[in-house]
Amino acid sequence: MAKNGHLKSPFGKDIKVPRHIVFIPDGNRRWAREHNLPIEQGHEKGMEAVMNVAEAAQDWGVKYFTVWCFSTENWDRTRLEIKNLMRLFKRMIEKHLKEFIKRGVKVIHLGRKDRIPGYLKNTIDNAVETTKNNNNFVLNLALDYGGRDEIIRAIRRIVTLGKDPNKINEKEFKQYLDTNGTPEPDLIIRTSGEQRLSGIMAYQAVYAELYFEKSHCPDFTVEKLKTAILDYSSRQRRFGK
Repeated sequence: MAKNGHLKSPFGKDIKVPRHIVFIPDGNRRWAREHNLPIEQGHEKGMEAVMNVAEAAQDWGVKYFTVWCFSTENWDRTRLEIKNLMRLFKRMIEKHLKEFIKRGVKVIHLGRKDRIPGYLKNTIDNAVETTKNNNNFVLNLALDYGGRDEIIRAIRRIVTLGKDPNKINEKEFKQYLDTNGTPEPDLIIRTSGEQRLSGIMAYQAVYAELYFEKSHCPDFTVEKLKTAILDYSSRQRRFGK
């Protein structure tokens, strides 16, 4: 993760810090074009911004942080961009692994593994295995992830196991999702001005608070995270009541 050291929380006792933040890092390509830079550099800057924000979130009391690295729809991009992204994910995980261990971060992968390159799968598996006993903070890497795909895969598991459909309730169904063991998101942040969820945690996000940031992901700072959390804290969550 970013080498900021531990950041002192800027929040008082009356501020409600979300337990679980989901971050949709949009706008890397637009940022690169606006700065006359290669697309790959936009993705790299965006990923570093996300790691920086995740570190601050941990320091401020957030316990779970999910970043949507690559969606099931992103396979429609060019082969070159996909190839560069997969290599970038590998480098980023390897670069920050020591910091994950130092800070007690548990890495969890959400999504499919059958379509990503073997070298990236091995890197993810190593990070997950190496950090599995950490309990200070959970970093979910949603890579080749889609909310609808996750639900379909969960249903397939249930069918394959021969479960009695009349005995499946919400609590049991959640056990077959990629997020089993992770609480439902409290706050979902999306950058670059896009005001949609695009399927992130389609089952789990029904009561999540949404925050849409106009700036592109590479320009999303710790201060912007602070603003998002303060906005979240000011809302009254009713959960349908």
